[in-house]
Amino acid sequence: MTKRDFLTSAMAGGLALAEIRAAFAFQNSSSSSKLARRKAKTTKLFKAPDGFPNALAVTAEGLWIGEQKLSGEQAKAYRLPEPASLTENAWLVDWNGKVLKTVVTPSRNTSGMAVGGGYVWMIANAPPMGVFQVDMNSKLISHRQIPLGPPNDGGGSHGGSWHDGKLWISSLRLRGNLRVDPKTWTPEFMIPFYQAPDRTRYHDITIDNGSMWQVIGNDSTGYKDFRPGLVRYDLATGKPVEIVDFLPGSSDPHGLAMYDGKLISCDAGIHPGWRNYDSPTAGWIFQIDFV
Repeated sequence: MTKRDFLTSAMAGGLALAEIRAAFAFQNSSSSSKLARRKAKTTKLFKAPDGFPNALAVTAEGLWIGEQKLSGEQAKAYRLPEPASLTENAWLVDWNGKVLKTVVTPSRNTSGMAVGGGYVWMIANAPPMGVFQVDMNSKLISHRQIPLGPPNDGGGSHGGSWHDGKLWISSLRLRGNLRVDPKTWTPEFMIPFYQAPDRTRYHDITIDNGSMWQVIGNDSTGYKDFRPGLVRYDLATGKPVEIVDFLPGSSDPHGLAMYDGKLISCDAGIHPGWRNYDSPTAGWIFQIDFV
């Protein structure tokens, strides 16, 4: 390679990187003051099955709840006993909380899930990471890492959703919500996480009527100084268009799903940096209502 070729290549790479940075900057230049804003409150519906509920999905049959377990170093960090079994359940419940079906999965520290195409997609947030595709008889079909990363570690996730035959994954490493073809595992589109100094935590996602909703929140030391919220993105462009702030006294949202025009969430009962069960609605499924 000649010096001119090297400089040309470097300039092209620099321009490409600059374009990517500019795209993120443009997306995030929509400051909170320019976005539509609403407030919301939460209403308890029913208790989840025993365990830590940290992911949700809705199908015609009812509500799916993803179980989260902490083991190894994570269990020590949260001062929890080592679980008797490392398998994590996906529970199908009716809208009174009655368990209709249990799918057993090998996921770890599940923090996102989707149900679609005849499968449960459990998304891990601890080694071996990745997405576990499990059929309705608890048979593991595939285990694949989040795309665009090392083949053995695509990083963790805090959310997932199934929409129009595609799987959306909330990727912490990529700091974006990635749409993936579930058959070819090809990444197709990404919505970068909304960026704001007071909203640096990201959780589950759900899609409805041309929009994607995502749970967001601030870094906090406990329930008292936590400020949860939602961001709504335009699904076609990925641009943030609205922020929703939760009223004081609301539940701690982790999972997110849409049912009959209402947003549904779950309070896992554990939260990084908090005392366990610090939230007064730990373990509950609740509804989000705009006010």
